[in-house]
Amino acid sequence: MLVLVAEDNELILRTIEHKLLKEGYEVVLTRNGKEAIDKIKEEDFDLIISDIMMPFASGIEILSAMKAMGKDTPIIMLSSMGQEEVVVEAFDMGASDFMVKPFSPNELLLRIKRLIK
Repeated sequence: MLVLVAEDNELILRTIEHKLLKEGYEVVLTRNGKEAIDKIKEEDFDLIISDIMMPFASGIEILSAMKAMGKDTPIIMLSSMGQEEVVVEAFDMGASDFMVKPFSPNELLLRIKRLIK
């Protein structure tokens, strides 16, 4: 299973990477939205985990670009509290799941397993 993680917070990025590698997933890390979109163009992922607020392109823009490419990859969106309207927009555009930061890495892993059975 190949997972793309798009997150500009290095601590969160490394925490997710550690958890996924420990579970046997292959992980590609990106630190901004443009990098994530470029990787999605290059490769087919089994799952994408994306922060909503990132430099150069938001998680919403990543989701939009992915849909424009005709890809229907499950995507879990991550965001800080207080962004309800953005969360609603993400679900309307086809986001698979959403988690509020800070979150439990174990809960994230459970949600990943549910999405990619």
